[in-house]
Amino acid sequence: MDFAIGELARRTGLTVKTIRFYSDRGLVPPSRRDSAGRRRYDHDAVARLTLVRTLRELGLDLAAISRVVRGDAELAEVAAAHAAAIDVQMRVLRLRRVVLSRVATGASPDRVRLLLDLVAGERERLVDDFLDAAFAGCPPAYAGIRRSLTPELPEDPTAEQWDAWIELMSLVEDADFRDSLSALISAHVNGRDPDALPRRDPVAAARELARPALAVGVRPESPGAAAAVAALAAEFDGPVLDTLRTAGDERWDRYNALLSVVNGWELPEPTKPAVDWFVSALTARQR
Repeated sequence: MDFAIGELARRTGLTVKTIRFYSDRGLVPPSRRDSAGRRRYDHDAVARLTLVRTLRELGLDLAAISRVVRGDAELAEVAAAHAAAIDVQMRVLRLRRVVLSRVATGASPDRVRLLLDLVAGERERLVDDFLDAAFAGCPPAYAGIRRSLTPELPEDPTAEQWDAWIELMSLVEDADFRDSLSALISAHVNGRDPDALPRRDPVAAARELARPALAVGVRPESPGAAAAVAALAAEFDGPVLDTLRTAGDERWDRYNALLSVVNGWELPEPTKPAVDWFVSALTARQR
């Protein structure tokens, strides 16, 4: 037994025009035509139309549905691909909502531009460009350090994380700050065996050695600072003063603080107080 297109429409709840549209595209071909040339459909057409309607309601495009009904693609595979696409669309919509809410609260044009860059998918590119430049020429062993400096905004960030991200992007786009970070990394890498693991850098050592002195108020130019200076010199045989001066850039502390907010980490100990203390101590002993 087969059906006329009108009966098929009644059984499936679709209009004749819609069934004809699907039929013309090969999704639900007629099983035969009668003597007058009218289309006739069998019971399989009911099941196929039900599948097509369900997939359309789920948002699948006709090309994908056609591959499924022809057997060229597994339904699970197509569904997974569309689910992933919907995830991307949802994320873009959330980003657009953030832009609009910031515009509504009077955000500056620069902040709006940065948010629009995020919506356009520029987020990863901005970070990658910044870190590529900073770590240019570094051996593979430094990949872990790079990862530790990589901001990763979560899928559903808080307002604080959004604001931290926007400020972080301002630093990332600051060419002078990028040069400062590159200089720090180059000083850490220079003269090292490319296959060797990264060593503790002078900045970390200075922070650790200066911590007790800062806690009790030891002045950097006083005799009480000599032990810390000697310990730093014993660990690093090359000049470290220029490296510490570069590390004293307050933007470096700000980057690390913003990075921690974005990534949901505990806020780090500031570097600048210890670095400034050591710069003063080393400078006093060079006079």
